[in-house]
Amino acid sequence: MDPSTADQNPTHASGDAAPPPIDEAVRALSARVPAEEGATTGILLVNHGSRSPAWRRLLLDVHAEVADELLAIPGVAQVRTAFMEYTEPSIATQLRAFDEAGIENVIVVPLLLTISDHSFDDIPAICGVSDDPERVAELAEEKIEVYAARARLDFAPLLDFSGLVQRNLARRVRAILGRRDPDDGGPSHGLVLVGYGSAEFDDEWNRFFRQIRGYAEGELGIAETAHSWCGHLVSYSRRPTMDAIESLLERVDRVIVVPILIAYDPMFQDKIIGRAVSRCAAPERVLYRPDSILPEPEVGRWVVEIATRMARPLAAAQG
Repeated sequence: MDPSTADQNPTHASGDAAPPPIDEAVRALSARVPAEEGATTGILLVNHGSRSPAWRRLLLDVHAEVADELLAIPGVAQVRTAFMEYTEPSIATQLRAFDEAGIENVIVVPLLLTISDHSFDDIPAICGVSDDPERVAELAEEKIEVYAARARLDFAPLLDFSGLVQRNLARRVRAILGRRDPDDGGPSHGLVLVGYGSAEFDDEWNRFFRQIRGYAEGELGIAETAHSWCGHLVSYSRRPTMDAIESLLERVDRVIVVPILIAYDPMFQDKIIGRAVSRCAAPERVLYRPDSILPEPEVGRWVVEIATRMARPLAAAQG
């Protein structure tokens, strides 16, 4: 790992003192004060969830970034964030709270990277709108509570991450290289993109990552690219990432490694990807920062845009 380009955000670096604890339940709720008369719409920002406080903090930062704009939408009374797994506030907890507050319509906005069984199966099932008894039984086995809200639920489409990730990647690669373009006549550069992966949607994930790689080669001047998985699909092994790095090291002078993960989790960015970098054949030729897609202002802008579009007809119907 090149120390000149491996600077870590102090709040992300493994081994640094943890920041002060936060009350995540408080940060996961925003309400209009004073309440707007007749406002009966809630917005629920749903993410996968993680055992890592650092990961959750980045998603709660998205909530903080957009809450005021979302509450300014006519008819919106509350904004809540829910974690699908591992921690509270859960989806069920937040839907129940909406019901208790008299919310009649909830716009559910998934903050997920590309398609997965979470977006198609898990979130609707947890919200009590799935007719798949097998999936509901699996959730019960995983101790994920299912709650059928009294409020009407409208599910937002997934964020089209393709263009966003390309722009995000360009910014992060240039930051690693000190704003130099990879094809500026200096050493040749390769690029390894590391994602979580999906067994059920493997074709879609590979297509998504090949699209990003094509952008890196065509628009950023990267000589060679590869991608690898680091999640359940590969049993959380660092070996696929090491293999991808070492394959490119045979053909280029230096390899840039970028995690295409929504947020920072030390298990992935440090223990899996970071150790793959440090234990590869030539770590001194690898440029890596343990960062993530977030923080990314475009995510917040999309949340506000899609919520505004979906809330407009609800406000019209009420008024």
